[in-house]
Amino acid sequence: MFLDFYNLREQPFGVTPDSRYLYLSRTHREALASLFYGVEMDRGFMALIAPPGMGKTTVLFRLLERLRKTTCTAFLFQTQCDSQEFLRSLVTDMGITSPGADLLKMREELNAALLRLKGAERRFVLVIDEAQNLEDSVLETVRLLSNFETPTSKLMQIIIAGQPQLAAKLARPSLLQFRQRLSMVCRLEPFTPAETDSYIEDRLQVAGYDGGPLFTREARALIAARSRGIPRNINHLCFNALSMGFALKRKKIDREIIQEVVEDLDLESFVQEGDSTAQANPPDSPAESPRAYKAKKRGELGVRPFLVTALAASLVLASLLVFPTRARLLVPPLERVFSGHVVPLAKSLGLRRPLPLPTVSTTAPAGQKAIVGPAARGAIPYANPTVVVEVKPRQTLERITVSYFGRFDPELVQEIRALNPQITDINHLEAGQRIVLPGRTRTSPETESVGGAGPGPMTSVRN
Repeated sequence: MFLDFYNLREQPFGVTPDSRYLYLSRTHREALASLFYGVEMDRGFMALIAPPGMGKTTVLFRLLERLRKTTCTAFLFQTQCDSQEFLRSLVTDMGITSPGADLLKMREELNAALLRLKGAERRFVLVIDEAQNLEDSVLETVRLLSNFETPTSKLMQIIIAGQPQLAAKLARPSLLQFRQRLSMVCRLEPFTPAETDSYIEDRLQVAGYDGGPLFTREARALIAARSRGIPRNINHLCFNALSMGFALKRKKIDREIIQEVVEDLDLESFVQEGDSTAQANPPDSPAESPRAYKAKKRGELGVRPFLVTALAASLVLASLLVFPTRARLLVPPLERVFSGHVVPLAKSLGLRRPLPLPTVSTTAPAGQKAIVGPAARGAIPYANPTVVVEVKPRQTLERITVSYFGRFDPELVQEIRALNPQITDINHLEAGQRIVLPGRTRTSPETESVGGAGPGPMTSVRN
């Protein structure tokens, strides 16, 4: 466990809705204040709607803590039920030990309990979490609960919380009466990058951490980007990063660790590998692991053409050492060999990047004119200056650029967007869309020895 290693008193990135760890972003603070005000003003019916993982339940728990001294509460979260089961859960949560069997009897007992609370000058607040799962008939039962009232006040305050599907359900014409009862609708929005930084620091402090920055600035930036500002995603990334940092004995969590955690948590890669394995194996053949399948495909393609080409290139380069005066004649055929064979071979082997190319450095003998051109500068460029790729399902621009260039930064994004004015959102690309990536020609120093392997530029190999 990494608690002692990082001087933490408790787990800072847990999965339970502990209200002590509630970070009040702008929308979280507004939602909490609005719900508390609505209860105090006896508004009757309120809603809290947010995407999964945004901390709805944690906000509700904090609200109930603030109301505990003056209010009797019931919290229901088992919402896959019918109207009878729903009412039975409610009256049982209120302490009615022997509820009746039919709906009418349970309503009578519920009304009597609410009147007793009213006589004791205590409010009653019903909170229904995961309300998007409620059937329309149960939502109608919830609406009728708001009819428990006196001529001067409501006997019950109702707060329903759920995912955006709840808003879509309430927008139906059949639920118009329910929607009209809602006096307040609150929402939670994802964190901004600055709020993500504050969220991480706040949870670490609550857990007892009092040292310097535990996550580097680059690591926090990657967490903000890959979590999309959703608290639950941030918790998963930070917990796994701390676990990996502890295993590696790293006192600081850097971008490299976060990137590895992101790849480990990426379920899409498992789905894609599973699909490729299923297509490669006929129904009557035993299943193969993705790694065994890839190895098998490489074996079927054969490595011999690659070895033959590499041997031929080595012989040609060796001849340049022995016969430097022949360099001018040999470089053009060498360019044709690499551009005509190595790049298609890399593509056939399934490589995402082109194979690194040898560089040529020529020195003119005394009394002769030095060779000029790309070969003399130590790099053999390809003919195509850009890369055209086809976007796979749920693939983002970040994943594509990291795959091709090994990095993702604003300068590269600006260059790509200049080549692709049709891209409006770098985090949402359409499957099958073709985008153009800038080429990268890296040259070796003029003093590099003959036969050295340079990194080589990118080519127009389709993904």
